[in-house]
Amino acid sequence: MSKTTQENKAKKAKQVEEIVKLDESQKADIEAETTETEVSENAEAETTKTVRIAKVRGKKYQAAKKKVDVNKYYPLDEAIELMKKTSFSKFEGKVEAHVTIYDAGNVGEITFPHIESSDKKVVILNDTVLAEIKDGQINFDILIATPATMPKLLPFARLLGPKGLMPNPKNGTLTDKPEESVKKLSVAKTVIRTEKKAPVIHIVVGKVSQPTEELVKNINELIKVVKVAKIKKLAICATMGPAVKIEIVR
Repeated sequence: MSKTTQENKAKKAKQVEEIVKLDESQKADIEAETTETEVSENAEAETTKTVRIAKVRGKKYQAAKKKVDVNKYYPLDEAIELMKKTSFSKFEGKVEAHVTIYDAGNVGEITFPHIESSDKKVVILNDTVLAEIKDGQINFDILIATPATMPKLLPFARLLGPKGLMPNPKNGTLTDKPEESVKKLSVAKTVIRTEKKAPVIHIVVGKVSQPTEELVKNINELIKVVKVAKIKKLAICATMGPAVKIEIVR
């Protein structure tokens, strides 16, 4: 073997050794960077953890809560009366129902018998309304007439008919009891759905000032639509007031 050949082999061996060292160095650098990234990510995860702080309740709430037995499930009418007594808002409070069921998602639609809707304007035909119709003004969503006043609307059938506004006995807008129809047709239709990630329903079922009988009917309608077999727990409360658990009759 010539001297030149030996020198060339030694040179190549040195180059290979440098390449190996470089690879090991790069590997060490990569491992160091990975470790640093993991440490950084762990630190960020620790930092972004949600810190839950216990909610501090006021004196009025604490005083109201003492009137409620948290371990008791009250009969519906008794629960409503207790809810009214423990409501401490200065304004017109609403009655909220909180229902825990077995499955999350949409439950269905409900029409409460005693919740008025601000979305519909329901009017009873009188001289003022008739004059507005003659002028081509439609300032209502639902028009109610009696058999005695219905003939006055016949000249405007072409105006009201295509809009679906002509009173009709089938939908309750032509009746001898117009005041009752106003109340029935003014009720709100509400979609019942749970939270996205939990099988819990939160829904307004009336106002604190409403008669207990009306609230009983509203809540019974809610129970009927949701179905007793699907309800794990039901509680009501005022806008400002403690929760009162309701006994579900199965």
